Amino acid sequence: MKKRIAFVLAALAVSLASHAQFEQGKVYLGASLSGLNLSYNGSDKGSLGLQAKGGYLFADDLMATGQVAYEKQHDLPYRLTLGVGARYYIVQNGLYLGASVNYRHATGYNDILPGVQVGYAFFLNRTVTIEPEIYYDQSFKNHRDYSTVGLRVGVGVYLFKD
Repeated sequence: MKKRIAFVLAALAVSLASHAQFEQGKVYLGASLSGLNLSYNGSDKGSLGLQAKGGYLFADDLMATGQVAYEKQHDLPYRLTLGVGARYYIVQNGLYLGASVNYRHATGYNDILPGVQVGYAFFLNRTVTIEPEIYYDQSFKNHRDYSTVGLRVGVGVYLFKD
């Protein structure tokens, strides 16, 4: 019986502590790495991508994001991506759902890609996270060759409000 009470108290403490992580007014800064054969689409033979992301929690559990990304593919010129999106943190446990709209530019290629993401913010301490994320970007230009599903691994920093 004592073990059950201790478990319930520990679960309550974890849920209350994690609630403070995704509260309104915080600023988010993140960087991630994609590619390394962790993504697939019809035209890639392999790629390496770097992404920088910033965000603001405008309400508890809801974050508006902006991102810029650079990707280099084997035998193809670079691609630059600019995007906006949002995240919703589920039940304050670090699991999140995301949606975004990205503009991608490369030599002779421009596209709009709406996307969805599912990830987890694993806190190393009160502010720094490791964030693995599965994503899907849908191409409006050519679904078969440019729509992408992949894995991204990032590091995030949640800055506390005053």
